[in-house]
Amino acid sequence: MFLDELQPILKEFLQQPLAFAGGLVSGTLKLKLSEDPLKSWLQEQGMTDFNYTESSKDNGGGPQTISID
Repeated sequence: MFLDELQPILKEFLQQPLAFAGGLVSGTLKLKLSEDPLKSWLQEQGMTDFNYTESSKDNGGGPQTISID
């Protein structure tokens, strides 16, 4: 049961272990692909065609109030 849930993750890891580990480390360290030194390293590797959208954009600067009728 538990191994069935881990199977897709293990499959990706076995196909490209270096890329998987790099993605895991960059995600853990919260590195942004659009900032140096990661951006310059990706460009050196020939990966200049990546799209990155920052998920933590500023949505007004703080808590917002809502009204429920």
